[in-house]
Amino acid sequence: MRFPISMTASMATYIARNKCRPKPEWQKDLTSGNGNGAGNPFQILHRPAQRSASAEIHPLLHKRFPLVLMLEPLHACNLTCTGCGRIREYESTITQKLTVEQCLRAVDECGAPVVSICGGEPLLYPDIGELVRALRARRKHIYLCTNGMLIRKRLAEFEPDVSFFFNVHLDGLEQTHDLAVERQGVFQQAIDGIKAAKAAGFKVSTNTTVYKETDMREIEALFEFLEPLKLDGHMLSPAYGYTAVDDREIFMTREDVHEKFKDIDRLARRFKLNSTPVYLDFLQGKRDLPCTAWGNPTYNTKGWKAPCYLITDAHYETFEEFMTKTPWESYGRGKDPRCEHCMVHCGYEPSAALGINAKPGDNLRLLQWVLR
Repeated sequence: MRFPISMTASMATYIARNKCRPKPEWQKDLTSGNGNGAGNPFQILHRPAQRSASAEIHPLLHKRFPLVLMLEPLHACNLTCTGCGRIREYESTITQKLTVEQCLRAVDECGAPVVSICGGEPLLYPDIGELVRALRARRKHIYLCTNGMLIRKRLAEFEPDVSFFFNVHLDGLEQTHDLAVERQGVFQQAIDGIKAAKAAGFKVSTNTTVYKETDMREIEALFEFLEPLKLDGHMLSPAYGYTAVDDREIFMTREDVHEKFKDIDRLARRFKLNSTPVYLDFLQGKRDLPCTAWGNPTYNTKGWKAPCYLITDAHYETFEEFMTKTPWESYGRGKDPRCEHCMVHCGYEPSAALGINAKPGDNLRLLQWVLR
């Protein structure tokens, strides 16, 4: 199976339960503009395009619930990657970190079955072992997103478990990756960390960001290089320009993304990609999906980051405030210029998982994908 059976079963149960009966306190709209953007204090936003009277809104867009919590216990990092917005956006608070208690309070408040521990570099977090143990005790499925440099040093603080993955960021083969992270030797340290983790019985996946200059033939070569290590999946996502990152030339338009991913189905048949076939259709321009950023909320040292992992217009103290005070109708393609070319998985995989804009045969495709 693509994911451990326990993870597949708990996610399916969670989604089905919340589709039928999402928490009512998360469905309130506390913005004053009734969805027309008038209540949004951030003047950069455009008003949403006028909907025709006959336009129908998918009912699940009004049944908000989280799927994956993006937990950022700190933003400090041992690298200065070209495309990273965190070390720039949170430069003034780069030395701050959450306590384990704050992390767990956010996990409990949100209730998402999957927690992606990111940052910054989470293996710089002093209490990362304690945090992971506490999440496992809560039966959460955990992806620890790391550049891999510190895996060997801190491996003894963790125990192998089907619910725990090291998710190692690799943006290409050695020369390309080291150029992207602006330091030589990082690729080899990451590979050494992957080998150590696999030898110790851990599950390991990779995460690759595809930039405008990325050669997809190199991504295929990267997956071929990793095949002997018997990894547990690969995630791909097109690069999207953070407001905090000035180098706009590395990012893609939607048309660029369609062209870059036109042959992705062939790679998906050969390698274990963790991206759903519905999301891959979206990347190729075969279908449209609405952004459901509330499905992947982000919590960090400033609170709940709104509206999404990539855009920061506010930080809220509670998850309920994040869900009910964020003017969701003001965001998305055709509504906010910052959303125009975004196709990253943290905004659109929730739509795929929830079956929004589903087509006949999607359920069978997803079942075959999960079982592969």
